[in-house]
Parts: sequence; structure tokens; C-alpha cells
Amino acid sequence: MAMNISFRTTAACAWLALCASTPARAETPPPQGVLSLTASASVEVPRDLLSVTFSTTKDGADANAVQAQLKQALDAALAEAKKAARPGQVDVQNGTFSLYPRYASKGGINGWQGTAQVIVDGRDMAAIGALSGRIVSMTIASVDFRLSREASQKVEGEVTAEAISRYRSKANEYAKQFGYAGYAIREVNVSTGDAQPIMLQKSRMTAMSSAPSGDPLSVEPGKALVTATVNGSVQMK
Repeated sequence: MAMNISFRTTAACAWLALCASTPARAETPPPQGVLSLTASASVEVPRDLLSVTFSTTKDGADANAVQAQLKQALDAALAEAKKAARPGQVDVQNGTFSLYPRYASKGGINGWQGTAQVIVDGRDMAAIGALSGRIVSMTIASVDFRLSREASQKVEGEVTAEAISRYRSKANEYAKQFGYAGYAIREVNVSTGDAQPIMLQKSRMTAMSSAPSGDPLSVEPGKALVTATVNGSVQMK
């Protein structure tokens, strides 16, 4: 037992001596001349998709009667919409169909209310606008103009190249202003955002969404912004 204790003590002393003889590693100084940059570019693109939601609300004392009224309005709207349907150009689908009780202030059910919707969307805005005047069993609940993914992708390369060019130009200009001859890329990220509508069109969309049934929908899709952003850092040298 005594020999074992002596061995452990000797090993511990040797380890301490080794640590004392090893020089401490100097911390690496932070890099000098590093510049963080962000640049972006955007382009306006005409929105090429239109979506119109038609809706009706019915209420009454009998749930079956209310449901029958909703179904009648829905069937009439679908029948008219399907006459104009063309895949990709005018697409038709059911929206919400709901029926729920209406409660009295003192408790208990005193009636029923329900809602039915039909959604029409696609690229043929003129046909969808004309169709809105022929659907008379429902009213227009909402109008939404969008930019398709295909249209966005057509300009993404162009807008990304412009953002990269602006990033490089900034890096070169700032490096010279700081007294450096040039720069080298350290890290860089390139991203493209979802197309955003130009807010100038918002009031027009709101006005059109309240158009009464029987009148064709005036189509003015406006434009959306496709944006690319480049951010990262460069080593000035």
C-alpha cells in the first residue's frame, strides 16, 4: 500500500513540473481591417395572378333550412364558375362552408348562421373579372393580386447580380477610403425575399373587393417588388 501511494505522489509532481515548464499559449489577436457590408437591389414586376373569393351568409331558425340555402347559393356559384374554368388560367375551388348556432343573450340557441365560399384564381384576369359579374348568388369577399413563382424566378438572377455588383462596389470604395488598396471576401450571404406588393395599390384593391355582385370586376393588378440582399464581411488589404 505504501509503494502505491509513493507512485501516485511522484506522478502528480511530474505532471505539475511539466505544466510549469510549458509556456502559456498566447491568445490570437482579433483580425484587423475587417469590414461588414450589406447591399440590396429590387425590381418591379407586374403581378400576374388574381384570386377572388366569393361568399354568402345565411341565417334562420332552422339549421336544415339555413344549410339548404347555403348549398343552393354554393351550387349556383360553382355552376357559373365552372363554365369559365381552364387549368392554370381560371381555377375554381370550394372555400369555407360552415354552420354554427346563434345563442340568445340569456342562453340557449335561438337560430343558426352559416357561410359558404367559392374561390376563383388564375392568370386570366380579364376572364375572372368578367366572371365576377355573372356570379349573383354570392358577393365578392376579397380580391388578391399576387406574383407567381415563375414570374419571380425570371428576374431573380438579374436582381441578384445587381445586388452583388453593389456589394462589390461598396467594398472597393470603402477599402480605398480607409487607405487600403483592395479587399478579399471573408464570408458572404445572398438571399432573395418573397415578392412584396407595392402599397400604392392597396386602396384600389380594397375598393374593388367591395364591388357588388352583377358588376364585372375592374382589373388593375399593379406591381410587386422582387428583392435580393447580399451581406457579409470583407478583409481590407
